[in-house]
Amino acid sequence: MEHLLNKKIFDVEESLIRKFNNMAKANGAELILTLGEPDFATPDIIKDACIKALNADKTKYGMTPGNLDFRQKVCEFEERVNQIKYMPEEVTITTGSTEALTAALMTMLNPGDEVVILTPAYPLYKNITGLLGGVIVPIDVSQNKFQLTKEMLDAAITDRTKVIILTSPNNPTGAILNDESLELVYEAQKIHEFFVISDECYNQLVYSKRQLGFSKYQDIRDYIVVCQSFSKPYAMPGWRIGYMLASKAFTEQARKIHQYMVIAANTFIQDAGIAALDYDPSDMTESYRLRRDYVYGRLVKMGIEVELPEGAFYMFPSIKKFGLGSWEFCTRLADEEKVALVPGVCFDADDFIRISYCVDQEVIVAAMDRLEAFINRL
Repeated sequence: MEHLLNKKIFDVEESLIRKFNNMAKANGAELILTLGEPDFATPDIIKDACIKALNADKTKYGMTPGNLDFRQKVCEFEERVNQIKYMPEEVTITTGSTEALTAALMTMLNPGDEVVILTPAYPLYKNITGLLGGVIVPIDVSQNKFQLTKEMLDAAITDRTKVIILTSPNNPTGAILNDESLELVYEAQKIHEFFVISDECYNQLVYSKRQLGFSKYQDIRDYIVVCQSFSKPYAMPGWRIGYMLASKAFTEQARKIHQYMVIAANTFIQDAGIAALDYDPSDMTESYRLRRDYVYGRLVKMGIEVELPEGAFYMFPSIKKFGLGSWEFCTRLADEEKVALVPGVCFDADDFIRISYCVDQEVIVAAMDRLEAFINRL
């Protein structure tokens, strides 16, 4: 049977994050700090909008690009929050940012095209790129406080570069690309003419003054694709709703992929999305900030090298000094202390581990106690 399948499917990895999470749980891990799943319930105002839509029988097929009132709301939100202007015909409502990212790459890539990603990086990028016959060109920013340099970028860009993917705030590091890093990509794009995918699903979870992302460079907007999600800022991971922003010309082509993958986003959930864009998630963000500060303080006291995250809800400490690969480190931690963290190898950064601090504070405290006991034995 296997000889009949797409040969490239064998190179696509299952999610190592979920594989490790499931393995740790099956082996009795008690304190789970793995998945990026907010512990908050979806706010009532958002749930009520969905219930109202259901009671109004909004259960028919929706428009392929998404309901017009939702797309208009997205345009208003992006202009107000991110100071960028898009028209409804440049907005596509998607089944989470995962679908937006996949559709964007399917619209762009031909076999042999190169995709530049900053590592550590979310594994979707390399796996979808590989399935499409693209070539990943990684830029390892782990030794430069997760920021770019001109030398790094110049070494990565070739005449086959089709797109650079930027994730800010980043998963798994929580780092936000500074103005210097963004400017380097902007200047390079004007010379070499490639796309930039700006994955912004964490861009409302920021702990200091919010900085505008790459989409601020509206003079090259034809080459920018923004992928956004409702999962993280509004505690809506199970709702599977997001959107793509792109030029009209790009959007017309990407919607072909979107149509054949999902036809249209879930109809009644779009009303919940409208309500979400009016919701202020700052209370949740402040809660994450307090948890971040606690985890960071504990790690520093343990003598672990770690950068203070500026956004998202992940900590990405180095374990290099312990002389263990990240999978072995996390497996032993799960077996010996019943604490599940994510091996950095899942993000192509084997000297690190990812701690998700979007869980209950009591779980965090207990996990840090057990992590400290574990590394003391090392």
